Amino acid sequence: MSTATPEEFVSALAHGLAFSRRSPVVRQPDEYGLTYENVQFPASDGTVLEGWFIPAASDKLVIANHPSPCNRYGYPGHLPEYSTPFADFEVNFLPDYKNLHDAGYNVLAYDLRNHGESAAADGGVCGIGLLEYQDVLGSIRYGRERLGIDNSRIGLLSRCLGADATIVAMSKHPEEFEGVRALVAVQPVSLRALAETATTGIPGGIESFAEQIKTLTGFELDEMSPHEYAKDITTPTLVAQVHQDSATTPADVQGIYDNLASEEKKLLWIEGTTRRFDGYNYFPENPEQMIDWFNTYLA
Repeated sequence: MSTATPEEFVSALAHGLAFSRRSPVVRQPDEYGLTYENVQFPASDGTVLEGWFIPAASDKLVIANHPSPCNRYGYPGHLPEYSTPFADFEVNFLPDYKNLHDAGYNVLAYDLRNHGESAAADGGVCGIGLLEYQDVLGSIRYGRERLGIDNSRIGLLSRCLGADATIVAMSKHPEEFEGVRALVAVQPVSLRALAETATTGIPGGIESFAEQIKTLTGFELDEMSPHEYAKDITTPTLVAQVHQDSATTPADVQGIYDNLASEEKKLLWIEGTTRRFDGYNYFPENPEQMIDWFNTYLA
């Protein structure tokens, strides 16, 4: 049982969310029979990003943007040194890539800055999308150039931090995403929702958290949210979320979804669990709705 005081808990929470812990890439695509290439490309600010390119016999591409503290592979919560109360089990995205490849999609999966094997940047700060959007810009530029395609052949599979970063990037630089036809956003989140849930019952907890996050990251707590940016998103979007997620509230993702300007959008509630990280394994184990979304809009 933890002996931390409420003040120590809030401080640890702020540091843990401001500076994501790197986790190792412990699986490779060839374990699933996939041919792949290790690739490297710059984010829009020049930060060097490491990834995999998994080729298919088509001109269609899905770019995968991962959650934190995951990387392009997933999260090794099954290893004792990476087991946490949020994830004491493995999150594995390789089946996602296998399912997409078998459905006819090239796949670009990469590590966001300060994650996996990509370079450090911004003093190690995790911006909940406000810094990482530059990585999404770099990935779509690389994908277009790599395949010699326009955005109409590109879909985005973006999860949590990756989803927030994608929404911010699409809002800040719509010209880079003009014609993108499909987005699957798994568990986009506002930092306030995570922090309020974690500090429930601690008097002054959320106020203290907000002050510490400002000091650590330079951002106001309510800046670190995709809510306002979602109003600029017109791409057909499938949102998926663990309905009874113990780490946040249904109202947060519902608000993000409601703000999407997309005429074609769908919210998929994942039932039967309260564990947020089960949501990251949902499409690898149940790919039908994800594949159908890409097939419908990238036909």
